Amino acid sequence: MRFIDEAKIKVIGGHGGRGCVSFWREKFVARGGPDGGDGGDGGAVIFVASTRISTLQDLRYKRTYQAPNGEGGSGANKAGRDGIDIEVLVPIGTMLKDFETSELICDFTEEGQRFVVAKGGRGGKGNSHFVTSTYQAPRHAQPGEEGTVRELKVELKLLADVGLVGYPNAGKSTLISRVSAAHPKIADYPFTTLVPNLGVVFVDQYQSFVVADVPGLIEGAHRGAGLGTRFLKHLERTRSLVHLLDGTHLLEFTTRPDDEAGASIDKAVEELLRLYGAIRNELELFNPELAQKEEVVVINKADLFAGQPEFLPQVVLALEKKLGKRAYAISCASGEGTAELVSLLWRMLHP
Repeated sequence: MRFIDEAKIKVIGGHGGRGCVSFWREKFVARGGPDGGDGGDGGAVIFVASTRISTLQDLRYKRTYQAPNGEGGSGANKAGRDGIDIEVLVPIGTMLKDFETSELICDFTEEGQRFVVAKGGRGGKGNSHFVTSTYQAPRHAQPGEEGTVRELKVELKLLADVGLVGYPNAGKSTLISRVSAAHPKIADYPFTTLVPNLGVVFVDQYQSFVVADVPGLIEGAHRGAGLGTRFLKHLERTRSLVHLLDGTHLLEFTTRPDDEAGASIDKAVEELLRLYGAIRNELELFNPELAQKEEVVVINKADLFAGQPEFLPQVVLALEKKLGKRAYAISCASGEGTAELVSLLWRMLHP
């Protein structure tokens, strides 16, 4: 199933039923009074947030939602039947916006949250409502009111506590599969992840948080390079970020002969800062608030440096000094350091 996170739709509330013009007709009753019934109210279009669906797939292929009209009234003061409300299920995290003005109408953040998107029109009154002392036989009734008609832009922004960012093949999908029950596609080529993935991470039996893995970024993503920044909006609701750096970029520095002591460490840190800065720049260009979120910098694929156990710790220490924030080294493949990372993220979310 394709991951659909945007759609344009039209919603139409049901038309109210027409009021009835009728007079009481009965044997031996010379002048029966007016007895026209009211029309029924039109049905409404109601959106309901649900965990049963995860994309806007249905809204992409069904563009118009119209509720049934109310039925007209009839004689003997019989009211018409109301139109039936229709309910449209949307994923949690869905935002409804006016298509013309982009004004936010409703943000669905909880299971079962309901919102009437298009109200049905009221049914018209029958002629029995217009009797007065001087006007005993009214021959008119009200038409039903029209239902609300709206064009909407529907957007989905996933709700997650932690977002994973980084270059393609940095190991984001492997990490989310390691710490949660999510099973995203994992392969040894770039852009394996084409859609966002969510995973629930359990710290213990009663404590958990949600991690979102979005497709990898590359330099120039804001101009459409790679997969662009289309999916970055799913990070806007997260509370913190994990910036994953690919440790394979450091392999050449472990074997390079350097006359000056520590030169390999400096060059390795310089390469990590280049990668880190490129992704940070894309985040800031997309939304400056993303760059202000609390962040953990993690070097992945620590298992590649088992033959030189002192190299990576020195790189991590030097990187911390350059960034002014904590950095960590883990291996998503072997699980080394992932438990400590999960504990750290939990403490960040619950200080």
